Order: sequence, then structure tokens, then C-alpha cells
Amino acid sequence: MLTATNFLLIIGAYLIGSIPFGFLLARLWKGIDIRQHGSGNIGATNVWRTLGKGPGIIVLLLDALKGIAAVMLAKQLGTTEYVVLAAALAVMMGHSFPIWLGFKGGKIIATGAGAVLAITPVPLLLALLVWIITVALSRYVSLGSILAAISLPIWVFLFEQNNSIFVFTLLAASFAVWKHRSNIKRLLNGTEFRFGQKK
Repeated sequence: MLTATNFLLIIGAYLIGSIPFGFLLARLWKGIDIRQHGSGNIGATNVWRTLGKGPGIIVLLLDALKGIAAVMLAKQLGTTEYVVLAAALAVMMGHSFPIWLGFKGGKIIATGAGAVLAITPVPLLLALLVWIITVALSRYVSLGSILAAISLPIWVFLFEQNNSIFVFTLLAASFAVWKHRSNIKRLLNGTEFRFGQKK
């Protein structure tokens, strides 16, 4: 049952996700609109590419913490597993469609990873391993993110054996891949940015 508390938790999770740390840090760090630089994305990869390693790591951690915070809050105050999973999806939607930036945000990888880590850590860590291996071999962060997302519901199916979490990760992974559709086009035509490549 969707109580008033549960409804507010889901709305709160969306608003947490909407905090555009990449945009805010770029404004504070260099006085720039990160959306006008690099890939135009507000996420950690573009911040790293545009401003350097330090700001990129800061945004990565802050975006992941959004996902962790939303899920932990829902676990503390929510009434069912479905509310926790709904809050996890909501924080991802907030990151991807932030109300403060005209509903144009990031690709949910860091925020989604934080949310999934707080729900089912082992599959998330295995997906992270897929990301690390892929990026190390190819230097494509986007390819690592896509393959890690695709692998996540597989790891959940193998290790979690929870239908609700499996469906949740399947939805999240599908959305993450969809958000990377422009990256997929660039990967196919050989114009995608490689990690460490000069601007």
C-alpha cells in the first residue's frame, strides 16, 4: 500500500537524485556550465574529462552517495521492499531528469551503482568488476558502463534469487543502456571518446 510516508519517500528520493553535483561543482570550480563542455553530460566522466581527476572523483562519489542515501532512507522509513526499490528507481530518475536543470541530467551509472550497492552489494561489485576489466582493456568508459549494466541483472539472477530485485535491476539496466544510445552510435562508428584521450 502506498502510504503518505512512502509517497513522500519516493518524491524525496527523486529530489535527492536531482541534486546536480557535476553541474554545481563545475560552476564552483571553474565558473563554467559543464553542459557546454565535452560530451555535455553532468556526470563524473565528463567532469573528469573537462576539469580533471580530482573534480571527477568528487562528483563520482557524490553521485553514488545520492543513490546510497535514498535507499538507506527508504529502508529506515519505508514499509516494504517495493518502496525501497521504487525509491531506488526514483533517485535514478532524479539524476537523469533533474527538476533543477530542465529535466536534462546524467546517465545514472554512479547514482544507480550507489542505490544497487545499498540493496544487493555482491551483484553490484561483480558488475563493477566487469566495468573495470572493460575500461582497462578498451579505454571506453561508456562501453564499460553498458556491459556492467547488462551484466547486473545476470548477477542478481545467479546470486540474489529475488524476483523483485531482478526486475528492478533489469529495468535499471535497460534504462542505463538506453541513456547510452548516443555512445553506442559513436562506438559503432569509431568516434567515441577514450579514457585518457586528449581533449
